[in-house]
Amino acid sequence: MLRQFLFGGSISICNIVIHALIMTAVVRASQAAAAKAAARPDLLLIAVMAATASVLMVAHMSEIIVWSLAYGLVDAVPNGTDHLYFAFVNYTTLGYGDIVPVERWRLLGPMTAMNGVLLFGWSTAVIFEVLRKTMARAAMP
Repeated sequence: MLRQFLFGGSISICNIVIHALIMTAVVRASQAAAAKAAARPDLLLIAVMAATASVLMVAHMSEIIVWSLAYGLVDAVPNGTDHLYFAFVNYTTLGYGDIVPVERWRLLGPMTAMNGVLLFGWSTAVIFEVLRKTMARAAMP
């Protein structure tokens, strides 16, 4: 069990670092975009929010791929199983249950879900902060 916690924890930390790097870039880029005077504030808001959401989708896809690679590294899923699909189902907490991890790595699924929930929440907070700052800036004369 300790091996599962150490391995899953290290993958979670890796994803948190990926997310922190991307979040920092998103916040800096949105601040720079919002700081520019816009003749069309509505278009600026749409552009900033679309870019923010798109970058966050790429971040989550990257993190799911990291989990997928981790599953393959330790053979956590039965032979012939699509690791990326399994990572998606766990990370998004969809939980179809059509694939279960092998017995010795069964805690990785819930750890993946916990990581996904945390990072989705973080992304949601960043989306609202970017929206708030962009709207506040666009409202200024």
